[in-house]
Parts: sequence; C-alpha cells; structure tokens
Amino acid sequence: MSSSPAFQAALGTAVKARREELKRTQEQLANDSGLHQRWISNVETGKRNPSYGSLRRLADALELTASELIARAEQIEASGPADTARAVTTSAAS
Repeated sequence: MSSSPAFQAALGTAVKARREELKRTQEQLANDSGLHQRWISNVETGKRNPSYGSLRRLADALELTASELIARAEQIEASGPADTARAVTTSAAS
C-alpha cells in the first residue's frame, strides 16, 4: 500500500494541529462539524482526502476559513516530507 500524497498528509497535520490548538478532541470536532469522528481521524492520518463541502465544514468547526486551512496545509507541505512526517509522528505521540 502506498503512502498518502504529501498534500493529503499535510492537510491532516494542519487539521490535527489546529484541533489541538483549540484543545478539542476528535469527538468534539465531529460534533461541531457534523462529520464522523472516525472520518476526522482518517483525515488527520492522511487516509482520507475531504471533498470541498466537507473541508468547509471542517474548517468552520476549526474556526478557520477553508482557504486558511489550506494555507496551513500548504505551509506544512512546503516544509518538506521529513517535517510533515515528524509533525505526524510528534502528534501521534501526544
């Protein structure tokens, strides 16, 4: 099985980092967004690539616009694969 594309992993890292900034659990984010907790987990781990509609709901629950969330993911992606992997590993250890 191949790994997630870099942008997908970066988006997951951005979602998890923002959720943690807001001190929310995946379940709280699920309730706020109307999305399933397992789906959010899959986005955060780079296993799911959300549709535009889901991305907007997720961003809104994270108190961001969709473009702000994408910009955060782009910054993570631009930092390189090693930094994205490190951020995912560090988040998983938390």
